[in-house]
Formats: sequence, C-alpha cells, structure tokens
Amino acid sequence: MTFIFVGNIIYDFFMGRELNPRIGHFDLKYFCELRPGLIGWVVINLAMLLTEMKVHRQSMPSLSMILVNTFQLLYVVDALWNEEAILTTMDITHDGFGFMLAFGDLVWVPFLYSLQAFYLVNHPHEVSWPTACAILTLNFLGYYIFRGANSQKNAFRRNPKDPKLARKCFLGKFVFYLHF
Repeated sequence: MTFIFVGNIIYDFFMGRELNPRIGHFDLKYFCELRPGLIGWVVINLAMLLTEMKVHRQSMPSLSMILVNTFQLLYVVDALWNEEAILTTMDITHDGFGFMLAFGDLVWVPFLYSLQAFYLVNHPHEVSWPTACAILTLNFLGYYIFRGANSQKNAFRRNPKDPKLARKCFLGKFVFYLHF
C-alpha cells in the first residue's frame, strides 16, 4: 500500500492518504472512479425522463429530454467501454482516495451532472427537428474529436515511443498531435 502523508489532518482527510485502498483484491478507488457515479447519473436521468412524461401527461418524452439523455448516455457508455484508459489518469496514478475524490465520484457526478434533465422536467423546451439535427451533428462532431483525442492521449501514456505517435509536437508540458 502506498500512503501519502502531508501532516495536515484536514488536508490528508480531504485529499486522501492512501493511494489505492483495497478490500482484498477489490480496489475501492478504481471502482468508485467510474461505475457508481456514472451509472447513478444514467438512472437519475431516466427517472427525470419518466417524471417529465408523468408531470406533463405525455406518452413520449420531449425531444430536448431525449437529446439530453441520449448524449449523456453516450458519454457514460463510452467511459465504461474505455474504462481501461482511466488507469493512466492523474486521479488513479497520483491522487489519494480521500473525501474529495469519493464525494466527487459518488455524489457530485450523479447529482450535479443530471441537473440538465432535472431542469427540463419543470422547464420544458421545445426543439424543432432541424434544430435537433444541427444539435446532433454538432454533438457527434464533438464526440468524434473527444474520443480521438482521448484515445491518442491514452496511447501516448501507455507507450510514448509508439511509432504511430511519431508526428507529435511538444510545447512545454503539452503534447499536440499534428495529425488530428
């Protein structure tokens, strides 16, 4: 076990003293980093979708609620599908598992990230189909860039000498890939 001691009891509690606390072989930090918060986020969003239908006596959710749920579900599925990439992030490799990380993973993510769906329950916003198509296009373009950049970042962290990453430009601490 690796412990990080600063000596300030408040800081040590907030930031965490143990790098990867385990119960047997079960890594608490790795588990809490993604699964409970992201799955909770999807469950809360689904509850908001159903609540919107009930409150407004609709047989179908609004297009804006469908878009919010779809885009956020895509993000969660992507994170869970590419879960191995979390192993190279600062949260896992350097940060202790303290109150800040635990609270963020288990409370902040599911309850704060679902506020968009919560807002739409009581403030419905009609979206036209042409607007929805423009939003879809913009979101999928953003997702393409997001996934490409994160895949490259993960590949670089795993093997900085990979020949596929040879066209890179270093600027201080930042790595820019010229082919993306």
